Amino acid sequence: MKLVMSVVHSDDASQLIGALTSAGFRATTISTTGGFLRQGNATIFVGTEDENIPRVLELIKENCHTRRQFVNPLPPVMEPGEMYMPTPVDVQMGGATVIVLDITQFEQF
Repeated sequence: MKLVMSVVHSDDASQLIGALTSAGFRATTISTTGGFLRQGNATIFVGTEDENIPRVLELIKENCHTRRQFVNPLPPVMEPGEMYMPTPVDVQMGGATVIVLDITQFEQF
């Protein structure tokens, strides 16, 4: 048995959960925040048998997409009277980060 942990953009989470449940998988979602942009994410947990891992990964790839966003970098520490004009930076975000773990014991009560 395996545990699939995927960190996805919050915009993709509901679509991914729908696809997983439609395919017969049970999933748990936790809202998370982090990374460079401090944007909302969802961490989705799916426990499944080893032979189902390719299908779960396929569903994640189909439903989680990367995006491009322009962000303003943090201003540097400056002396009084200095002026800083930030130039927006093009950043790729979204997609999915997936970790597959072995489960040594599973109990359901």
